[in-house]
Amino acid sequence: MAEAAISTEGLTKDYGGTLGLDGLDMEVGVGEVYGFLGPNGAGKTTAIRLLLNLIRPTSGRATVLGLDAQTESVALRRRLGYLPGDFLVDGRQSSRELLSYLGNLRGGISPGRVEELAQRLDLDLGVRIKTLSKGNRQKVGLIQAVMHDPELLILDEPTSGLDPFLQHEFVSLAREAAMDGRTVFMSSHVMSEVQQTADRVGIIRDGRMVTVEGVEELRERSMRKVSILFGHPVRPEDFAGVDGLSDVRVIGRSLSCRLDGRADALVKEAARHTVVTLSVEEADLEELFFQYYDRSRPADDAA
Repeated sequence: MAEAAISTEGLTKDYGGTLGLDGLDMEVGVGEVYGFLGPNGAGKTTAIRLLLNLIRPTSGRATVLGLDAQTESVALRRRLGYLPGDFLVDGRQSSRELLSYLGNLRGGISPGRVEELAQRLDLDLGVRIKTLSKGNRQKVGLIQAVMHDPELLILDEPTSGLDPFLQHEFVSLAREAAMDGRTVFMSSHVMSEVQQTADRVGIIRDGRMVTVEGVEELRERSMRKVSILFGHPVRPEDFAGVDGLSDVRVIGRSLSCRLDGRADALVKEAARHTVVTLSVEEADLEELFFQYYDRSRPADDAA
């Protein structure tokens, strides 16, 4: 990758016998939306805190926007926006007061920018923060992260507590940032928002990167549940030779199975019959984790 917004080499964090991060190597390109995926405890938040110099690495190094994340963190923070997983601040202020204060600390922001974002996210700026729900607090956190149009956005579970409509609005904000040439680095458990938002995803397991892939390639290779209703009864042996199928069940006119990989062979075989309905259920993120974790587990661990 010619130009990197984030680059880590052997980044490791040892919490006294427990590895939070184990030699992480990662490259995120300038202008890219990068999804950083993994279950709780995989090392996502540890990695983000190391990038922000909130904690210090045991070994390895991280470069962010061309600056050393540890020795040049003050200069770096002027150029990025950060949203933690649970945005907690002094609740005595109104959202407007807090965002005005934070904007002034950054040297001022564009007039009307906060009001524009609040309208998009349906946030009442006059309400005191301590009375807000978790979802509305998260809106305040998202506004403070993006209001100054930073070169790099680092978002830890950004849509936590947001309803589906506002999750969609977040996706729009992330894509707008990327179109402006800015970089978005987001950790998430929500596969749908990653599929809509990210260019590439990195899946982390036990502090190590399991795979880095484009979103479409990841979807094509993930396990999906398929149900087909035909116009007449079919036989299980009709589908015995189709690559990638497992757990095949045929009852009269109905076929259900699991599909690993591309659907081309299954579609061609199904087209030999009259298809009444066809439904495909994408694997949820937990299933995707297990697929990649199983593939990456050493043989002696799997025994």
